[in-house]
Amino acid sequence: MSADPLTWIFAVLQVGTSIGIVVFWVTWLRTDHDPASYPEGFLAHERAFVLPDSVLAALLTTAAVLELAGDRLGPGLALIAAGMLLFLGLIDAAYFARHGQFARERGGLGNTAIVVWMLLLAALLAIRHL
Repeated sequence: MSADPLTWIFAVLQVGTSIGIVVFWVTWLRTDHDPASYPEGFLAHERAFVLPDSVLAALLTTAAVLELAGDRLGPGLALIAAGMLLFLGLIDAAYFARHGQFARERGGLGNTAIVVWMLLLAALLAIRHL
């Protein structure tokens, strides 16, 4: 495992994002949510993301490990993860915009940070591997 510094930087970004996804969902699922403080159907909408986000976290981590090991499958998996990041980020952006969840009083700073990070990492991974 003697990858170049840029590969290490991307691996840290990918694994860090994976950890962030896991921490987010563990925290979110263990927190009581008041349905009245969210748009109708929000809680069901959010729960639908647990599976794809979990697959994304696994892909990001696997791609990072494979890239560090010099395995040729790593960049391809990173591109698949980039596609998932783009798709999930755009769904979040559209939903949050439609339901006013970019407003500061509705968790807008956190929602914006999530969307921006997902789209930024998707772009960075695509630029690196295309």
